Amino acid sequence: MMHYLDLFGTVIFAITGALAAGRKNLDMFGVVVLSLATALGGGTLRDVALGSLPVFWVSDPLYIIIATAASLGTFAVARFHRLPEGLLQVADAFGLAVFTVIGAERALEKGAAAPVAILMGMVTGVAGGMIRDILSGEVPLILRREIYATASLSGAAVFVGLGAVCPTLCPGMWIGAAVTLGLRLAAIKWDLSLPQFFPKGSSGADDDPPTGGRP
Repeated sequence: MMHYLDLFGTVIFAITGALAAGRKNLDMFGVVVLSLATALGGGTLRDVALGSLPVFWVSDPLYIIIATAASLGTFAVARFHRLPEGLLQVADAFGLAVFTVIGAERALEKGAAAPVAILMGMVTGVAGGMIRDILSGEVPLILRREIYATASLSGAAVFVGLGAVCPTLCPGMWIGAAVTLGLRLAAIKWDLSLPQFFPKGSSGADDDPPTGGRP
């Protein structure tokens, strides 16, 4: 099940990379490069941090194949059909949810402590999107005034916590993914963000940097 979820998340993030490339009018090669970076970036950083070498897509090239296929499929569809507004954000939310629990699970499999597993879940979830946004010339979602990394961190914590309390009875994987997805979609719909930090004596929002507070 985790393997199939990992492949699903790879496809979703590859699609978001292709959509981001389309916004910048990149050519087919640029679409594939951005999709691969988005789909494989988070897991690569996770495996390197955990010392799990070679990284997952080197051991199993299927990840490269399906990410490339998803990017080319998105490229073809988008040329002939107008895609719905907000599709990139919603697809990214699903990819974030799936990769968060997968990253935490992989860390636990390597014997990592609970705090490390939670952090690795967040890294797996957000790093691919960060790479996508940076390469496409956008401010990464993690630096905007949106609940993004917080949603991933919360879902990973729920997943790891449930696994420690009732490892065989609780569907922690699904609950953790649902928490991440629910928080992220709620943030998109209602423009939710965490409280910002204004030092005493500042004039408030006028002194806020252009990128906003961290999530």
